[in-house]
Amino acid sequence: MNRKNLKIGLFGFGCVGQGLYDILNKNANFPAEIKRICIKHPEKKRPIDLSYFTTNAYEILDNPEINLVVELIDNADEAFVIVAEALKRRKPVVTANKKMLAEHLAELLALQAEYQTPLLYEAAACGSIPIIRTLEEYYDNEHLYAISGIFNGSTNYILTKIAQENLSYEVALRKAQELGFAESNPILDVAGFDAKYKLCILTLHAFGLLVSPDKVFNYGIEQFSLQDLQYAKEKGLKVKLINHAERVKPDEVVVFVMPQFIDSSHPLYHVENETNGVIVEAAFSQKQIFIGKGAGGHPTGSAVLSDISASLYNYRYEYKKCHWNKHLKFTEKVLLEIYLRYNEEKELAHIPFEHISELYHSENYKYAVGTITLKKLHEIKGYLQEKNMFIAYTGKKIQGLEAENLQETKQTILEEIL
Repeated sequence: MNRKNLKIGLFGFGCVGQGLYDILNKNANFPAEIKRICIKHPEKKRPIDLSYFTTNAYEILDNPEINLVVELIDNADEAFVIVAEALKRRKPVVTANKKMLAEHLAELLALQAEYQTPLLYEAAACGSIPIIRTLEEYYDNEHLYAISGIFNGSTNYILTKIAQENLSYEVALRKAQELGFAESNPILDVAGFDAKYKLCILTLHAFGLLVSPDKVFNYGIEQFSLQDLQYAKEKGLKVKLINHAERVKPDEVVVFVMPQFIDSSHPLYHVENETNGVIVEAAFSQKQIFIGKGAGGHPTGSAVLSDISASLYNYRYEYKKCHWNKHLKFTEKVLLEIYLRYNEEKELAHIPFEHISELYHSENYKYAVGTITLKKLHEIKGYLQEKNMFIAYTGKKIQGLEAENLQETKQTILEEIL
């Protein structure tokens, strides 16, 4: 691609789309310009000349002058059609739609290979942290044990406000919405879906493992109460919504999202407000932590701009781990220790704990701490939500059912490498 002739067709002109337009028009030295913008609602008042806009996607897709498509719309199904059609026309694509990516990763990999056309999506995971390209380049030949962290800035902001200001969940959520960190319908954020989509994307780049989002357990923070906060504070803990993708055996990876108690020794203990944090654990580089803004138009816009810049040089993901780690498989056969806050004594009989180590009940507050398999936890997710129960992973090391712990797994992987 001629780096002096990057002509962009933009889909969507919301917060991020408008920010991108402003950045490109104010940066005369950046060799790219937006030629056409496809929108869904032509009746809306726009801050730029109306000649830029169209409601016909094919005015971009079939325009021979446009050599880069940037997709920034909300609807995941429509986004997939746009991205697929662009790739079939051999137009490189930049997207920020994590739901669309997570639900169609296998198809998008196939389209990129068939049409030899790159799809870049750094903006789809962890805001301003360049984690996808880091996994693709810095860790391209590294054997990873785990990737984990805070992948959703909206929930981290809400949990921070609850902890620091003793706000109720409802008030903290409203503050996040007022600042633009959470949508008017916040379910994707607060229920852990947004974080799960990002985790599926990063699991592909970290391990080469394709995992469908509907297989991954996610539990959010909607049920978090001041009682749970008090429990955490009494024990010197904080609550964060944390993602995990971890090799529990040399050929098995466990993937899940749920609230977690962390103490002051945890690398993410001081990551507050709308900030994200990603921890990568590897065989040789060991543990590294990446921290950056994770919510808001500017952090996402910076990642979109980075992908546009990369496309100037024909950059593409190589997906090396997909070829090397074909033996890896997804598993839920692990034991987790969790905290469970429930409401009535009879509800506890429906929770298939393997073992309960701590049990407390009073008229207004009841909780149990015990071990349960992730598979069984996933099976009762609907019941937990129906009964308004809050759960949190205690952070104890995950163990496989055959009692093969993580340290043994790490040693086995190192022996295979060396």
